[in-house]
This record gives sequence, C-alpha cells and structure tokens, in this order.
Amino acid sequence: MDLTELTITKTLTLLEERKISSVELVEETFRQIKKVDPKVKAFLHLNEEKAIEEAKKADELREKGVKGRLLGIPISIKDNICIKGLPTTCASKILENFIAPYDATVIKKLKAEGAIFIGKTNLDEFAMGSSTENSAFFPTHNPWDLERVPGGSSGGSAAAVASRMGLGSLGSDTGGSIRQPAAFCGVVGFKPTYGRVSRFGLVAFASSLDQIGPFGVNVEDTALLLQIISGHDPKDSTSAPFEVPDYIEFIKDNEKTSYKIGLPKEYFEGSTDKEITQIIENLINKLKKKHTIKEISLPHTEYAVATYYIIAPAEASSNLARYDGVKYGFRAEAKNLIEMYKKSRAFGFGKEVKRRIMLGTYALSAGYYDAFYLKASKVRTLITQDFLKAFKEVDLILTPVTPTPPFKIGEKISDPLQMYLSDIFTIPVNLAGVPGISLPIGLTSNNLPIGLQIIGPHFKDELVLSLAYQIEKEVNTKFIPPVVKNS
Repeated sequence: MDLTELTITKTLTLLEERKISSVELVEETFRQIKKVDPKVKAFLHLNEEKAIEEAKKADELREKGVKGRLLGIPISIKDNICIKGLPTTCASKILENFIAPYDATVIKKLKAEGAIFIGKTNLDEFAMGSSTENSAFFPTHNPWDLERVPGGSSGGSAAAVASRMGLGSLGSDTGGSIRQPAAFCGVVGFKPTYGRVSRFGLVAFASSLDQIGPFGVNVEDTALLLQIISGHDPKDSTSAPFEVPDYIEFIKDNEKTSYKIGLPKEYFEGSTDKEITQIIENLINKLKKKHTIKEISLPHTEYAVATYYIIAPAEASSNLARYDGVKYGFRAEAKNLIEMYKKSRAFGFGKEVKRRIMLGTYALSAGYYDAFYLKASKVRTLITQDFLKAFKEVDLILTPVTPTPPFKIGEKISDPLQMYLSDIFTIPVNLAGVPGISLPIGLTSNNLPIGLQIIGPHFKDELVLSLAYQIEKEVNTKFIPPVVKNS
C-alpha cells in the first residue's frame, strides 16, 4: 500500500470497493509512523491498540452496510483538543499526566462519521509559538529538511500529514498556527471563520482568536474535514447559528467560476523572501487569464503584530490562571498554599508561556489597561474594518503565508521578536475573524515548500476553498517530502 497515493476521498472509494480494509490501512499507517516519526517527532502520544480495534469495528460496520463520511479513516489530533480517555497535555509539564474526561465537540462529530484517532500531535506549549520548539517534551522536525522547524504551533499535525502518518489532522489557529505550519510542511491547512467550528473541548489560549481547523494533503480532503466539524454548538457561546453549506459540492460546481481577487500592497512590500515573492507572482500571472486581479490596501496591517501581542497574551493570562496545582495537573511540593501556587506555575510552565502570561498580566493591570489592552482592541476594530472595506471591492484576497521559507531549528528561538514576525501575514486574519487557507504552490531552490494564503469574507469559507481548489489544479504538483521518499 503506497500511502503517498492516498487521499481521504480515494481511500474511502478503495474501502467501499473492498480493495483494502481499514485494519490494513491503520496497520500500514503505524508502520509508516514507526519508520518516519523517530526522525520527525510529530506525535506526543500514539493510540495504536485502540485504533486497530476501531478499524476492526469499522470494517464490520461497512460489511453491514453502515455508512460514514470518514468510516475507517486514520487521522491525528493536536494535543490541545480533548479526546476522552487520552492524554491532553498541550505539550506542557503542567498537564503532563492529565487525561481528558470528555470529548471535544469536533471529536464527537468525527467519531459519529467513523474516524479513527491514531494519536495526539506535538505543539508549542499551550499553542504559544511559531516553530514547535516550545514543546516541553521535544521539538518536531520538518519532513522536508530535518534541521528545520515545521512551523507552529500545530507543527506536529502539519508534519504528520506531510509525512503521510495519517490521512488528515485537526489543529488550532490563534495567530496562524494552522496556516504557517501547513505552508512550511507543504500541506493544506484551513482556518475557518471565527464561530464556524465549536471551540468546546479546545484548551483555551486566547478565546476571541482561537479556532479549530483541518489539515489535509489536498483541498478536497480539507473541505470534507471542515464540513464534518463545522456547525452550531450550544456548548460554545461563540459558535454561530448559521447553516453550513456543502463545501465539496460548492467547490466542484464552481470549478470554472471567475473571481475578483485582491492583492494587498502591504503584504507584497518589505522583506518577504525573493523566492516566495517570485513563485506567487508567477502564479498570479497565470490567474490573470481567468480572474480579475486588483491591488487593494489593508492600511492597518503594520499594527497587527503589536495588537495581537497585547490581546492574545491578555486573554492567555486570564485563561491560564486555572493552572495552579489545585484541581488537576502538576502540583509542586510546598509548605503552604501560596508557595504551592508559585512553585507549580514556575516549574510547570515553560519560558514562552511565562513570558506571555507576564505580558498579558501587565497589559491588563491597573493603570495600563487603557494604554494597552483598550487601545489594542480599538486597533483590532480598524483591522477588521480594513477587511470589510476590501471585500466590498473583491471576492477574495491573496497573500503570502510566511515572509520566509522554513527556518532552522534554534535560529529564532532566542529572539522572540523575530519569531513573532513569522506570523505577520497570518495574524490579521485571526484579529478580523475571517477564514483563510494555506495552499502549497511550489518549492524553493533548496526544495522547501512555499504556501499561498487565500482570505475570504466572514462565513464565506466555501469561496476560499473554491479558489484554492482551482489553484491546486493549476499548480498540479504532488508535495511529497524527502523523509517519505527515502523511508
């Protein structure tokens, strides 16, 4: 069985035609994990025994004529999304021994369609980072070049899908944490409109920004996963009560549709890597034959990173206050309650998490709230208004995903500001709550993948998928990393 030839949709056909069984598929997936993951280190926890049991059940159900949109399909889940009975560590020492007592809503939806969970993937601790080097356990490596980062914070999920260790994955995106690793690993990653997918069961980082989304090897697989996890959830007060369109049907019906596409000048100025710029420009020239391309402006883009690094840490400092050693997670030995709080948090959290907690607490403190948090909230509104104005002129927006190709492990970890700038093109999408996708469109001269970002209006996720589907056909390249080819 050649896993590089499989997509979710192809595999479902093979399973239906009884050309392969789910047990064979899952066993082959774990063989791939055992070959490749010692080098890539995408997984924190594997679920092999239970996954094979579930695969047997899936084969039995299929024999009985039971249908499921993911029946027997192996996928991985970022380790900040709860699966009942499995660890949910958020790659942090403070939750090292925590076993989730319930399923996240997205997990319930995937289970209902027959998905098989092969394991939990590595991430930057509490999803705070752009390289998956901030994991408390070990860094993940990029399958295209093992000396480079896979991006973050969902680096484990992106690396797993790129390495064909499972046919898809779920991650979370607070400031680019799905799209940036998808670009670095050469897979498709989708950040839905805020409110499109329930956050119930996602361990909170910054509640007004966090959104769960899918990774796939192509747009159709990503659209299918998004279809299944989307929809209103009464358990999440920010979940939108809107009907979910049929994404697969939409992208296929609109394969020949022409769109008005905006290129924000602010994203194409400055220090973006020349090869990234060239690959995107070459693609834009091809798109001009079919679509209307127009330069637009998103004037408040330059303030996005500063705005994000006030709002996100402020919300994180509040959300992470619950980890105090009392109810669950790591508890330090101490003489009294106050000392126990201090020691548990000092030893349980890593450097980056502590940095953001301190930043956020400072921004929310008396005397600084108006100067920092309130002002940042006002700028966030201006950034949102930029997008609303732009979408009156165009249907969709194209930008780079990252200013550079994947960087080397250790290259930016000691310079937080340089690391934060890795998300300069993805952060505005979260601040505005609009949908965005990262789509692989080419390779650099060093054989490293380059991603294109497509941004759409609120709750027009299907438009983003539609253009991505068209571009994928235009690019017509399979992105198989060397670690897979050589294994």
